[in-house]
Amino acid sequence: MRIDKFLKVARILKRRTVGKELAINDRLYVNGRLAKAATDVKIGDIVVIVFGHREITIRILDIRESASKEQASSLYEVIEEKKTDLYN
Repeated sequence: MRIDKFLKVARILKRRTVGKELAINDRLYVNGRLAKAATDVKIGDIVVIVFGHREITIRILDIRESASKEQASSLYEVIEEKKTDLYN
């Protein structure tokens, strides 16, 4: 599944276009490599998402074409969440 679609289905992002913008601005990584919006992800992949001054690292636990609000949080686990300082 594409990373932009996974982030939408897992309800980490509200829209796929936001995932595309993150990728265009080099703020999306899969397994330590810079990712494009179309990068395929699979179970076990580590994804790093940089939102402004926040960085979230998740591990993909399951992949589904659609998920309810209750199921969405079971698709991934947050490994690390930290604030980043862009000025250092």
